[in-house]
Amino acid sequence: MARAKKTAAPKVDIGAEIFASLRDLEKLKGIPVDYMVERLKQALTNAYRKDREDHRDISAENVEVDLSEKGLYMYQLKTVVEEVEDLALEIHVDAAKTVEPNAKVGDVIRIPVDIQKFGRIAAQTAKQVVIQGIREAERGAVYESYSSKAQEMLTGTVLRVDPTGDIFVRVGQGNEQNDAVLRTAEQIPGETYNAGDLIRVYVLEVHKANRGPLVQVSRTHPNLVRRLFELEIPEIADGQVEIRSITREPGSRSKVAVRAAVEGLDPVGACVGPRGGRVGAVVGELHGEKIDIVVFSEDPCEYVRAALSPAEVISVTAVPGTKTYSVVVPDNQLSLAIGKEGQNARLAARLTGLKIDIKAESQVEPETEE
Repeated sequence: MARAKKTAAPKVDIGAEIFASLRDLEKLKGIPVDYMVERLKQALTNAYRKDREDHRDISAENVEVDLSEKGLYMYQLKTVVEEVEDLALEIHVDAAKTVEPNAKVGDVIRIPVDIQKFGRIAAQTAKQVVIQGIREAERGAVYESYSSKAQEMLTGTVLRVDPTGDIFVRVGQGNEQNDAVLRTAEQIPGETYNAGDLIRVYVLEVHKANRGPLVQVSRTHPNLVRRLFELEIPEIADGQVEIRSITREPGSRSKVAVRAAVEGLDPVGACVGPRGGRVGAVVGELHGEKIDIVVFSEDPCEYVRAALSPAEVISVTAVPGTKTYSVVVPDNQLSLAIGKEGQNARLAARLTGLKIDIKAESQVEPETEE
């Protein structure tokens, strides 16, 4: 298509007013002015296409909108021809010269459109497109905000508990408020909530949806414990103490392996806090879930020994050619080392990533003598 020649169009002197409103909208909702200008142009283009006197739905490429602080103008692009076959898209060369004196066959000229003659339907169409544009921009801004919060901890208010057991939570503040869903599978067994309760959740995923971002949250993820430790323990927040591994059986027990990043610092003592206040705050947030804090070690034998805490361990030896470690404990510590239904041994194996074989001292002595 040849380049359209410029021709003055009837001016609608509302450019300054529109841009002032768009700047206010940008401050209030964070929607860029340029984005809304494009939406307005699209709205006016669609309105003109739907409200033409000849009822022809011409291509959007044949409509040009000029919107700036100087004013609002609209043009229809037509090709100059000697014989007109399509009045909606073509203009006779003689008629074209009344608009553009230098027009010649093959040129594309801009025919001014009187925007003030738009009908009520066209105006309503433009309004709806603009409103939709604002909603889309708001949803996009909220999605961007929450997508950056994935793998973070948020505090929310319980809105309602679905009959299926899912809990809907309102998270965020101000314009960034959004609803999140805490599925039944992501809830700590035994916990119950009512509308209005405050709850801390870990953001699993954020998906785009028609009504805004769909935020999936969890109370069972091990990283919820990590975020709570970062919140309650300054040494973890500032990097003096590192969390190397976490394993959980939600609502029952967690094991956390930590190490000091600076010399001379007791990592377990820093996490426990004065009179157990720091870890106690985490336990309280998890409604009584027990937490074992152990020292991480590069030595697998030492790491296994620590991971079986609170049980005492006599010895740990590696079984050659395997990832199994044989552990000997005093007879009176065997049940503690294994734990109820094998929980302590199971969590220790998950924490270390090793297979652990636990035996009582009395079981080992006859084997040694033999």
